[in-house]
Amino acid sequence: MSHPAGIVAVRQEIVRACRDAGRDPANVTLVAISKTFDADAIEPVIAAGERVFGENRVQEAKAKWPPLLARHSGLQLHLVGPLQSNKAKEAVALFDAIHSLDRPSLAEALAKEFARQPRRPQLFVEINTGGEAQKSGVQPQEADGFLVACRDRYGLAVAGLMCIPPLNEAPAPHFALTAQIAKRNSLTLLSMGMSADFAIAIAFGATHVRVGTAIFGARTSQP
Repeated sequence: MSHPAGIVAVRQEIVRACRDAGRDPANVTLVAISKTFDADAIEPVIAAGERVFGENRVQEAKAKWPPLLARHSGLQLHLVGPLQSNKAKEAVALFDAIHSLDRPSLAEALAKEFARQPRRPQLFVEINTGGEAQKSGVQPQEADGFLVACRDRYGLAVAGLMCIPPLNEAPAPHFALTAQIAKRNSLTLLSMGMSADFAIAIAFGATHVRVGTAIFGARTSQP
């Protein structure tokens, strides 16, 4: 399914999932994941009314998004992939939200940039709910302490949490765990769910769903 048809189908599924969960669809933000796709692929999705896009890498976003942002008003750009501390300056300058805050060194780098720049992207702390060694994210048992450090040591206002469940596990327990951590830390935003499982994520309270393949189609390359 390609661009305009894909975005319509995803929006309809969001409405269905919200109805089933007794939620207002207006409280769920669709983040269209445009990584690896060029401006020609993104333009039809913008034309279909989508205004929030996600990228995995700072350098890729820097290369393709400034002209798109100049041509279209009201767009938001979210960083959903890992962020190197030395890219914090560029990330703060370009993105409206960063979904991958996951370690003290990055918190420190972002705090320094917040002191230097007028921009304040929304911050999501990434939780490694599966404890996967190869994956970034804060371990669940360390999440409360890290959130306190973000606030008290680094002066960062964290808006919510993000998670990516392990590929070969049922996502529901991971969404439930992330929601529990958010609730006990009085965080209202949850970045959870991708093309295959965003309806389940909505049932567990997701406020941001990150959908790429269901909108843009299969990727021919990976970043």
